[in-house]
Amino acid sequence: MSSLDRYDRQLLRLLQQDASQSVKQLAEAVNLSTTPCWKRLKRLADEGYIRARVALLDPEKLGLGLSVFVQLKTRSHNNAWLEDFARKVMGFEEVVEFYRMSGEWDYMLRVVVRDIAAYDAFYKRLIASVDGLSDISSNFAMEQIKNTTALPVGY
Repeated sequence: MSSLDRYDRQLLRLLQQDASQSVKQLAEAVNLSTTPCWKRLKRLADEGYIRARVALLDPEKLGLGLSVFVQLKTRSHNNAWLEDFARKVMGFEEVVEFYRMSGEWDYMLRVVVRDIAAYDAFYKRLIASVDGLSDISSNFAMEQIKNTTALPVGY
């Protein structure tokens, strides 16, 4: 991140707040003219700082009010098993985050569903499709206190 200057950081912060802003709006916000601003945005995208520009949807309005953090342990710790497991888990639309962990649990998923019944259906599909799991623990979020996609880009 050392190659980023204050203009780059400002642009990244602004894009994280609202990626629908025009180049002209962004340029004005950081006190650059349009062409240098566009060139910076292109470089940031080309270098992978900007992976995608997406719309953030409201899960409540979509009827997806339940977040479940699922921790898994496995009896298998080889690459072939992991590749098969990852392929299967990534095929579940309800899984919005998927991590390989250190510590007590091997993997953690964040699953977003309508309600407990929908989670139960997901759980049954998961355990039917994946061999080698030795333990699964599900934790249901009671209240979302902070949720952001914005990364701390510094000043």
